[in-house]
Amino acid sequence: MSTRTTIITFLCLCSTLFSGCKHKENTAQFITTEGTQFIKQGVPYTFIGCNIWYASILGSTGQEGDRERLCRELDELKALGVTNVRILTGPDAGSDHANPAKPYLQSAPGVLNDTILEGLDFTIAELEKRDMEAVIYLNNAWDWSGGYGFYLKECGYGDSPNANIEGGYDRYMDYCANFSRDTVAQELYYRYIEQIVSRRNTVTGRLYKNEPAIMAWQLCNEPRPFAKDNKESFAQWIARAAALIKRIDPNHLVSTGSEGSVGCEGDIELYKRIHADPNIDYLTIHIWPVNWGWASRQDPDKDIENACMKTNQYIVAHSRVATQLDKPMVIEEFGFPRQGNQAGLDIPTDSRDKYYRHVFRHLEISIMDRSPIVGCNFWGWSGTGRPRDLVWQAGDDYLCDPPHEPQGWYSVFDCDSTTIKNIKSVAERVKDIRNDLNPR
Repeated sequence: MSTRTTIITFLCLCSTLFSGCKHKENTAQFITTEGTQFIKQGVPYTFIGCNIWYASILGSTGQEGDRERLCRELDELKALGVTNVRILTGPDAGSDHANPAKPYLQSAPGVLNDTILEGLDFTIAELEKRDMEAVIYLNNAWDWSGGYGFYLKECGYGDSPNANIEGGYDRYMDYCANFSRDTVAQELYYRYIEQIVSRRNTVTGRLYKNEPAIMAWQLCNEPRPFAKDNKESFAQWIARAAALIKRIDPNHLVSTGSEGSVGCEGDIELYKRIHADPNIDYLTIHIWPVNWGWASRQDPDKDIENACMKTNQYIVAHSRVATQLDKPMVIEEFGFPRQGNQAGLDIPTDSRDKYYRHVFRHLEISIMDRSPIVGCNFWGWSGTGRPRDLVWQAGDDYLCDPPHEPQGWYSVFDCDSTTIKNIKSVAERVKDIRNDLNPR
């Protein structure tokens, strides 16, 4: 072998070894699972998180973009001890019946708004700077961001029905049930997954699959079969979507975005089945006492004790499933309205604060017991945003309350001092518990 050939061979070997070391170093940054625990950099990872669905819009430089506000919100959340944010990739073109979120990321199948995608790129890069992670959901069962309705309309089903008129909610359920049956609508969704998950970040230069600030991809926000005879096709759709994401991106976790048994036609065995899939890494639940009738809409404050009792039962039932499957569980949405079920900055938050403390306590106890509940994301963060009116219009500040809901209803603003004190206190306790259990 000539000297020149030997040198070239040596350099190629060094390059390969260096590339392998870089890959291993990067892989170590990804959050993984070990039994019922998340693992980050070799130690159990637990978190207090929030929902801030509109982050990619704020992160854009186009219509409604406000990068300065996004950075302020992330700084404030980091200061509170919030390290995990759950966000939407971006809204799909929705039915006008829903007062859908705008601007649209996907205006037609496969036609994506690069400005919003660059907003998502920017958000991911800013999260990495702050050692925070994102759970990114790729679809929505509800039409406030297009969701199922976007794909169904493209397949000839028309606009989603107005759920706010008499009988409208039942018609909306019947309409959405078509998504679990229509393979063409699902195929459009799979193509969208491929476009998003295989993307290269224009800010960091990395493929999304190599981004350490992404904790998990999520199939959908609150996926439902919407009919009891859809259970089988629903489970098959979940399995196919999860497998597709894992094929494109084997580095990151995948979750369903499920509410729990409420999102599975009341069938906790169906909930167990979809989360038993090997491509689903952890379980999720959502808890909405007022929306689900555990507390009355007229006077939810008088029903706070019943709401807490029902919450206990719901958490315990689903935590039991997580234990059986030996997977972590996240309470990734929960909320309680301001006093009197009213919206607005001047409405007290006494009942909401009590409910937050109740849910946070479940997380604390679970971490101490090394039980499956290892994170929770409150709904939701509105920070420095301010509602102009109860009804959102283009140009208004984005809040955690989607455009179809009263603005300020479930929002946590930066001026909600008692709620913020609760969040910061529990984040500190969770950190202390974790450090005591896992001394470095």
